[in-house]
Amino acid sequence: MTALPPGATVKNIRYVAHCDQGGRPDGVQVMVHKGHAFVGHMFSDGFSVIDVRDAKNPKTVAFAAAPKNTRSHHLQLHGDILLAVNGPNIWAMQQYASQADYYGKSLADSVQTEQPFGAGVRAFDVSNPAAPREIGFLNTAGLGAHRIWWVGGRYAYVSVHFEGFIDHVLAIVDVSEPTKPTLAGRWWLPGMHRAGGETAPASFGKRTALHHLISSGNLGYAAWRDGGFTVHDLSDPAKPKLLSHRNFSPPFAGGAHTPVPLARRKLLVLADEATSANCANGLAYTWMIDVRDPSNPVSIATLPQPAEEDFCKKGAKFGPHNLHENRPGSLQREDIVFLTYHNAVVRVHDIRNAFEP
Repeated sequence: MTALPPGATVKNIRYVAHCDQGGRPDGVQVMVHKGHAFVGHMFSDGFSVIDVRDAKNPKTVAFAAAPKNTRSHHLQLHGDILLAVNGPNIWAMQQYASQADYYGKSLADSVQTEQPFGAGVRAFDVSNPAAPREIGFLNTAGLGAHRIWWVGGRYAYVSVHFEGFIDHVLAIVDVSEPTKPTLAGRWWLPGMHRAGGETAPASFGKRTALHHLISSGNLGYAAWRDGGFTVHDLSDPAKPKLLSHRNFSPPFAGGAHTPVPLARRKLLVLADEATSANCANGLAYTWMIDVRDPSNPVSIATLPQPAEEDFCKKGAKFGPHNLHENRPGSLQREDIVFLTYHNAVVRVHDIRNAFEP
């Protein structure tokens, strides 16, 4: 086993190895296929491919570049097809002076640039993992795509900003022919279509935008940052029907980020993203929600906050970010939750008793 890096600690997790991702340490979403990890990047304008067949000696073998000023930070992969989002690399473009600006306004009111970037969804053939080959592109214009959910089949669910909207909304993309992906449908919270005459209500908070939707059977669960979360009937996948909408902000900090359904137990685990340094906006939580009646979701608990030290005073952000999403083909558990926690790193929670995680 490779030695732990200086200063690192672990409990009930076995450290195996480290990879610098070809000198691009800004990894975000990871998809594994044929013994290779495909890693989206936040700042590096593309995605990397890492050979992890020998887990103790991972090796970067490829980098698929996105257009200039374009990030491909979120990916989905099924079979030999990989879908990658494209949107403006707002940090490299120096669009924001601080992260607080990013979370404080809608994209339409904060991103004003003449610099070129790609906007939409790109499809790649990864039958040879070390040589990804672009085969299709859906140009969505606007300010591009942020995150995507696709586990095979005809439709992918993508958060996309279209011209005339204040921020990311739900786009349903038909990928039955990956070389020619097409837009099959859209859905948004009333108040988001500014060009259509809609006015955002005060309940939208600082920033209401679809982070992403995760489907389970005929149901879809969507997180809308300061706009709360929604549950949808996806019986007609291209025409989602709203079943319920809840928002815990205010009084809580908002930032609904990752909705992970646990279908067998009829539960939803919802992480609110920590969006401020030193807990300036209050603590962010991961909620346990009873969704046995999708039209009436009920919060029943929150995951315990790490407490080994004062993380609010440690610097940077403290709180939840991404959850392991229980994708088909990956580890799927309904009794354990894996999540990243900003300056409190990676956490694993036992949720066998959903009322007392």
